[in-house]
Amino acid sequence: WEFPGGKFEAGEPALRALARELHEELGIDVRRAYPWLTRVFAYPHATVRLNFFRVTEWDGEPHPQEDQAIAWQAPAAPRAAPMLPANAPVLASLALPVEYAITNAAQFGTTQMLARLERRLERGLKLLQVREPGLAGEERRLFTQQALALAHRYGCKVLVKSLVPGADGVHFTAAELMRLRQRPTEVLAAASCHSREELERAMALDLDFAVLGPVKRTASHADEPVLGWKDFATIARGASLPVYAIGGLARADLEEAWRAGAHGLAMISASWG
Repeated sequence: WEFPGGKFEAGEPALRALARELHEELGIDVRRAYPWLTRVFAYPHATVRLNFFRVTEWDGEPHPQEDQAIAWQAPAAPRAAPMLPANAPVLASLALPVEYAITNAAQFGTTQMLARLERRLERGLKLLQVREPGLAGEERRLFTQQALALAHRYGCKVLVKSLVPGADGVHFTAAELMRLRQRPTEVLAAASCHSREELERAMALDLDFAVLGPVKRTASHADEPVLGWKDFATIARGASLPVYAIGGLARADLEEAWRAGAHGLAMISASWG
């Protein structure tokens, strides 16, 4: 099994190739699609560069046009087999939600933060980073354990700044990323990036995803330079791993983020409104 798609024709733009291939293979007409990942796979006979797109709108019902079988799959639990080995990391990336929420107990207080977290979990939040540099050591440890237990009751994965028992992964700062020699195994690994150099490092280490920004100015970092969507798109272009946009963003920015090549949004304040 493989994803629908095919080869570029000579001089053909990527979006046109996507539309043509999906029409030829599935009989649908693409109305809206966004750049997502670019992955390179080395096979014994060739090296293949694959451009993946997120298709959100199309006309027609997918139906095989070339005598293939087709099947809808849940990214986190695909049933189709056998599947090309190159599909495994792509399916893992597809399983990541479009929102990556970051706690902010320093603003709300730990009790209120946990209450807001539970409300979001009830509405389907599935990816969380516990990041609380403003809390003292023991208070931070207790809050982290409470947030972990609460999130896991709802099937939400939790990343922390330094791996603790029960956490689903670790999120590195950009400085930590540039010193990292090998990613941790058996858990999710992500990192904050502010430049193409840092994003290249995240890709070289085969991290599960990266967070890139700040895209917009924020009240808490009003004097820091921002990327804007144009520079975000330039840095993220061709990334082999999902990239979340961060920095002064709200849910209304999701489509703009997709146009710039982001997987989704990482949000602090806007996740808890």
